[in-house]
Amino acid sequence: MPDKFNMKAPPFDRLNQQQQNTLRSSLDVAYFRAKELLLQCDQSCAHLHILIKGAVEERSGDGKEIFAHYANDDMFDVRSLFEETTRHQYVALEDTLCYLLPKQVFLDLYYENGQFAAYFDNNLAKRQQLIEAAQQQQNLAEFILTKVDSSIYHPPMLLSPEQPLREVTQQLKDNGLDAALVELAKDDSRLNDHQHAHPYGIVTRTNMLHAVMLDDHPLDTPVGDIATFPVQHVDDGDFLFNAMITMTRNRMKRLMVCQGSEAVGMLDMTQILSAFSTHSHVLTLSIARATSIEELALASNKQRQLVESLLNNGIRTRFIMELISAVNEHIIEKAFELVVPPALHNQCCLVVLGSEGRGEQILKTDQDNALVLQDGLDWPQCETVMNQLTHTLQQLGYPLCPGNVMVNNPQWVKTQSEWKATVSQWSKPSSAEHVMNLAIFTDVHAVAGNKALLEPIEQHLTQIMFNNMLALQDFSRPALQFSLPLTLFGNVKKDKQGVDVKSGGIFPIVHGIRTLALEYGIEEKNTFERIEALRTKKILEPDTADNLSEALKLLFKLRLNQQLTHQHSHNRIDLKQLDRTERDLLRHSLHVVKKFKQFLGYHYQIRD
Repeated sequence: MPDKFNMKAPPFDRLNQQQQNTLRSSLDVAYFRAKELLLQCDQSCAHLHILIKGAVEERSGDGKEIFAHYANDDMFDVRSLFEETTRHQYVALEDTLCYLLPKQVFLDLYYENGQFAAYFDNNLAKRQQLIEAAQQQQNLAEFILTKVDSSIYHPPMLLSPEQPLREVTQQLKDNGLDAALVELAKDDSRLNDHQHAHPYGIVTRTNMLHAVMLDDHPLDTPVGDIATFPVQHVDDGDFLFNAMITMTRNRMKRLMVCQGSEAVGMLDMTQILSAFSTHSHVLTLSIARATSIEELALASNKQRQLVESLLNNGIRTRFIMELISAVNEHIIEKAFELVVPPALHNQCCLVVLGSEGRGEQILKTDQDNALVLQDGLDWPQCETVMNQLTHTLQQLGYPLCPGNVMVNNPQWVKTQSEWKATVSQWSKPSSAEHVMNLAIFTDVHAVAGNKALLEPIEQHLTQIMFNNMLALQDFSRPALQFSLPLTLFGNVKKDKQGVDVKSGGIFPIVHGIRTLALEYGIEEKNTFERIEALRTKKILEPDTADNLSEALKLLFKLRLNQQLTHQHSHNRIDLKQLDRTERDLLRHSLHVVKKFKQFLGYHYQIRD
């Protein structure tokens, strides 16, 4: 049927002319709306789906685990064509067009053409092996790869060897501890017998009980006399797995943590077991070890699960933001390494823009990226490779940017000199498009390739915008354009679609702070760090800086909670889902935004 079907793409290029004609005449086209279910778990599958346009997500039956993302020219679900039912569900993330190849036609071609069949056999086997390995090894990998750090252990209580048992017992009780370290005197004879041991003993409440009740020691006995020596220890930064092996081997409940010869902490079994509530260490290792897009996709699709785990364990939103930003950077850098020829890695630099550049992206949002090329680089295949990179990132769950701010758009691929000229042009008050392009580029952050290529461009941007009030006046206007979702009486304005916290709250803070950062030559990209820098320079009053930071954190948190609860990625908040305290905090935050917008209007003399 469709003449535009690409027979040159593998594996269809392995079919002979007659088989290609059969395939083409059997194809149909289907349209699916955003969020529509294409294939249901445990249902029979009648077609091979080949994407023409759009994006599809492969999820587990309960929707809690994501296995893959599919973009144009990708195929699914091949496995279900050989089995009675589908194992996972497939959901359209946006309006999607698909070719539908009937199951029987596909199977006939599969059994007729060995090369065609081999393509699917190899891919299926590898993909199934990756999924099973990831599921089976996840807990073991988490356990083995976690490292001992200050977030896991607690600071030690240090005692002097002369302190009497009565005093030590009271001190442990007052601090809610059952063990402490004893700093041994330099002339302690035990140190001579163990010259390589750390100069500490350990005493527990059980030690002291036995010393008094079983060994008849008086209550004024110096604690150093009964302290156990030497003390088993683990080094800060060592694998947590090694700590547990030491505990198990020596039948003990706790270890001393050391940096060099200094004791910096105590680690017990409870802390070890609680350390596995998050999985970021496993995720980053999986990303680093990925040797194919399929392996990288499996790692990338664990992100939402990681965010939910962190949020459910009470981890602060800002910490989650920083962690996920680092994970995203690893993923994008790895995709670049897999797609761009290694010989060119040092001659170009991939940069991310917008929220990703600021390190404020939690759930995956639209791609916002650009490429900096070394001056004089001759790379005829650049456009083809950048198209592939954009497609790869889409497969990894990063949707296409509606504004086309991506490396597959030649307007966002330039040499160093061209970028400098472009930034200069954008800085001149001219059009709203130039203002927004400059705003996007102001948050630029290098993630892959030769990162030094970006530095002269950043310096150029800083120089031309520093104290440039004419350009900054124009630049600041978008922060004041969106109306606040507040009623005349100062309450949160209700809306059928919910409160748009991005345009009504997040964007005015982010863009207003971005403008001030440009004015005063502040190099930080993250909004919270920019606020702190502006406070340090006394541009913002301490109370204003604190209020802006707290308001922004709350807006991010409320948005994230509802995005995870309702499995969406838009910016609207349903007030009915908030309790009274959250509604009051939201109202207060929006008033902070209102006051900040008034400050910006006065500062940049905007009276529109």
